[in-house]
Amino acid sequence: MQTSLRKAAEVLPFVAPFLIIFLGFIAFPVFYSIFLSTHKVTSLYDVFGGLKFVGLGNFFRLFQDRVFWWSLLMTLYYGALSIPAGIAVSLALALLLRRGLKALSFFRALFFMPYVLDLLVVSIVWTLIYAPHFGVLVRLFEFLGVHTFTQQGFLGRATTAMPAVVLVNVLKGSGFGMILYLAAIHSIPDSVFEAADLDGAGWWDKLRHITLPLLKPITFFLAVVGTIGALNAFVEVYAMTEGGPNVDIGGKALGATWVTGYYLYRTFYVDLRLGYAAAMSIVLLVVCILISLGYRRFLGARDEG
Repeated sequence: MQTSLRKAAEVLPFVAPFLIIFLGFIAFPVFYSIFLSTHKVTSLYDVFGGLKFVGLGNFFRLFQDRVFWWSLLMTLYYGALSIPAGIAVSLALALLLRRGLKALSFFRALFFMPYVLDLLVVSIVWTLIYAPHFGVLVRLFEFLGVHTFTQQGFLGRATTAMPAVVLVNVLKGSGFGMILYLAAIHSIPDSVFEAADLDGAGWWDKLRHITLPLLKPITFFLAVVGTIGALNAFVEVYAMTEGGPNVDIGGKALGATWVTGYYLYRTFYVDLRLGYAAAMSIVLLVVCILISLGYRRFLGARDEG
C-alpha cells in the first residue's frame, strides 16, 4: 500500500498539468452544463446563485420546440451531404496520389493546405465566390448560358444554400482524410496486391476486396469525426448564410441552413436562455453517441458478414 502511494506521489507532478487542464476546461464545463440544463437562469450576473430549478422542464420544452426539430433535421441533412462526400473526396485524392504522380510532395501539401486555414476566412472567401452578379461561379454559369443564380447567387436560394455550404466544408477538410488514407494505404503490404495480380484481379476488384476493407478503420474514424463536425457546424453557416434563406414550413419561416449549432448559438448568446441551450447541448451529445454506436455496429456487422 505504501509502495503504491509512493509511486503515485512520484507520478503526480508529471500528470498534474494535464489533470488541471482536464478538470478545469473539460470535466467542469461538462458537469456544469448538465447542472445548468436542469435550471433556468434568472440573473446573468450570477450564473451560480441566480438559478431556478426546473428539473427536466428544459428537455420537455425542447422536444416540443418545432424550431429545434427543424434544426436537427437540417443538421442531419448537412451530415448526410458532407460525410459521404468528404470520405469519397478524401479517398479519391489518396488513391490519386498513391499512383505515383510527379511532384507528389507538392500535390500532397497543396491538397492539405486548405485544412489548416481558418474556417471563418475560408467561408468569407467562398461567400464572395458564391455572390450574385459578380461572384466567380455566377459569372461562370452566365458564360455557360445559365442565369438561374444571377439574382440570388447560390446562398440566396433555399435549394442550393445547404449544398453550397457543404461543398466548402468538404473541400476544406478533405486534405485531412487524404493524409489518413494515404498512411493506411502505404501500410498495406505490396505482396497482397501482387498476389491479387497473379489471380487476375483488376483494379476494381483490388479496390473493392482489398483496399476498402483494410481502410475500414479510417472510414469509421472519418465518419465519427464528420458526425461530430456536422452536429457542431456553426462557423460556416454563420459566416455564409446566418441560417437562411427562409422557407415556409407549416406557415412558419424557417432557415434552410438553420442547423442545430446555429440555433444553439442564438439561444445562448442572443436569447440568453442559458439553461435551455445547455439542455440542447446535452441532447446533441446523446445524438452524437448514438450515431457513433450505430456506425460501429453497422461496420462490425459487415465485418462479420
